[in-house]
Amino acid sequence: MTSKSPVRSCEDIDETALSYAEIKMLATGNPYIKEKMDLDIQVQKLRLLKSNFLSEKYALEDKIIKFYPQEIARLRQRITALENDIIIVSNNTPQEKDAFSPMTIEGIDYTKKAVAGQMLLTACKEHAFEEPTQIGSYRGFRMEVSYSILTSEYRLDFCGNLRHQVTLGTDIFGNITRIDNELAKIPAKLEAAKHVLTETLEQYDYAKEQVKKPFASEDDLQKKTNRLNELNAFLNIEKAASKVNSSSDGIEYKFKKCSEAEKDILIDNGFSDYRYSDSDNKYIFRYPAEQEMKMNAALNIRQNNIKI
Repeated sequence: MTSKSPVRSCEDIDETALSYAEIKMLATGNPYIKEKMDLDIQVQKLRLLKSNFLSEKYALEDKIIKFYPQEIARLRQRITALENDIIIVSNNTPQEKDAFSPMTIEGIDYTKKAVAGQMLLTACKEHAFEEPTQIGSYRGFRMEVSYSILTSEYRLDFCGNLRHQVTLGTDIFGNITRIDNELAKIPAKLEAAKHVLTETLEQYDYAKEQVKKPFASEDDLQKKTNRLNELNAFLNIEKAASKVNSSSDGIEYKFKKCSEAEKDILIDNGFSDYRYSDSDNKYIFRYPAEQEMKMNAALNIRQNNIKI
């Protein structure tokens, strides 16, 4: 459980579905509706990115609180246990080369490798159980044997601070060699645990830095969301769908996008219903459809004057 609010990991971004009012707006050339449609898609994509970002951030926060501290503590405990097992091996290793360390089986000490190997196999056959059963000790470690029905193998656990397992064969000398080789691997296990601890600590520090970072596109999302809210309020699509292209007296309107110079000309010719568009620095005029010729004529005069 977490105190974080759940965040959607994915979000449906379908093709924009046009309402009847929006289709009518497009038919009249209203540039606001196109800007709104573009912003709808952009805002949805940004919200999806933010949703994924927050999901990853919350997961990272949970790892910082739970996983990393627990994993670091576990690794440190493992390192301490391995260090102590190395001491046990060292204290129970004969100084003479190729000397055999006595093996205790069922309370009897065996000093000869061949005899110890044979008695080990005998003890294993007498304790062919899936649950580990203590049968003796060797080089300071308690020996527990178990039998795997699945693989038909005897497994010998050497229990010190940790458990070190060996799969036994049928060769009496080979089994002793396997045991000694497994105990000789403990220093390598220690180095591996230290390496993993170092990497985990680095990941922990990196995670704590990453979780502080904000959503990279937050400013862009806020800007576009604010603009989209302005457009929705202006268009008022849902509340005035039946009045988009006509006024209360039935007049049909059209829209035209103009430059600043053209704006001045249209104002001089009596066109005063316009808004400024931040997206492209243009002016959008709304005018009765019946005055389209008048508007075009005013703009054409300007163009002809420029050519002259």
